[in-house]
Amino acid sequence: MVTVGRAAEVGPFFALRTGSGDPAAEGYERIGAACRLTGGGAAAPPLRGRVEAVAASLGTDEPRVAASLAFQGLAARVWSLALGPAALSGAVYDLRPDRLWWNPARTAPDDLWWPGTPPVKGEPGGLAGQLADSAYAHLTPLHHAVSRAYRVPDRLLWGNAASALVGSLRVLHDWCRARGLDEAGERAVAVARAQFAYPPLRGTGQLTTAPPAFRRRSCCLYYRVPGGGLCGDCVLRRPPE
Repeated sequence: MVTVGRAAEVGPFFALRTGSGDPAAEGYERIGAACRLTGGGAAAPPLRGRVEAVAASLGTDEPRVAASLAFQGLAARVWSLALGPAALSGAVYDLRPDRLWWNPARTAPDDLWWPGTPPVKGEPGGLAGQLADSAYAHLTPLHHAVSRAYRVPDRLLWGNAASALVGSLRVLHDWCRARGLDEAGERAVAVARAQFAYPPLRGTGQLTTAPPAFRRRSCCLYYRVPGGGLCGDCVLRRPPE
């Protein structure tokens, strides 16, 4: 079953597998454990497998490039799962890393599984603060693992996180406007914009909101993929020689 309220209607990145079952028996691991490093400082098998799959898909032999793009893709999932319910229902789900399961071999929405029904965050701090708490519970350990295991700069990865957030915001905002849900669309803009007022997203780029757009101050390295180019929000004006 794929759910998490109405947010699942926005698209697969906003949906989550829920319901009963045994995640471990289907090849899932708790995402918190999957983002830890081994004793030798290498990525754990699930994260390493995702990076290798991204590298094979893009045809790159540079692990740090694949790691950068794998991080951005997973960041988009994390932001979407928090942002969708926040905008549409005024609530953020408490998807703790010790209980959320991940299967990097699967695609959204079946890549992430919360057995049962996810609880709503109840601590104070406002919707934007709850959104940040939910997202960074996953992004911080993932950032640490990718940065250390693949030598990807901290600033680049947080730029990827910012770009992923704005990408999720654009999809959700457009979906809301097409259905006359203007209040939800504006709530999405407000809580997303608030993330850029504080570290680690502060200083990652310039967000404009009418309509949502972003110009980052770093590059995700996609131009190094064979046949790749520059993303629409890239700091670069042309690919380096």
